[in-house]
Amino acid sequence: MTLTPTAGTWLEDTGERERIEAATGLPCRVAPRMPREDSPHPPIDCFLVCPASANTVAKFALGLADNQALTTVCEAIGTQSVPIVVFPRINAAHARQPAWDSHISALERAGAHLLTGDEYWPLHEPRGAHAGKDLPWSKILDAVDAVSRA
Repeated sequence: MTLTPTAGTWLEDTGERERIEAATGLPCRVAPRMPREDSPHPPIDCFLVCPASANTVAKFALGLADNQALTTVCEAIGTQSVPIVVFPRINAAHARQPAWDSHISALERAGAHLLTGDEYWPLHEPRGAHAGKDLPWSKILDAVDAVSRA
């Protein structure tokens, strides 16, 4: 698992990073490894970008790889050898931003599988989401399974 700096900070603060590492038996990466270090991870079957902020989606669509997580998926989308699933966790204002549709279209044209629409995450106005609403993990993981087997 490779985390954005923000996700790494949040998961470290809540103790969830340790739980993820214990469950997978693998380290969660935030920073790039040194060139002399071997990769501790097995070959990748599928990339899941989740939850993807509007900022992450925009950077990914534009090829702006300014952290380890984006570097990894920006390279992957260029090689097109492993499927990429993206779950944007955004609000209605993000979706109305004039560049949003072009970002989604760019990722879809590149072969990324976007999980959007009310069946995944009904859009709400800023600060209008229900506190504590869980991500639709079963639907997200079903999509990962489907593209990994294709």
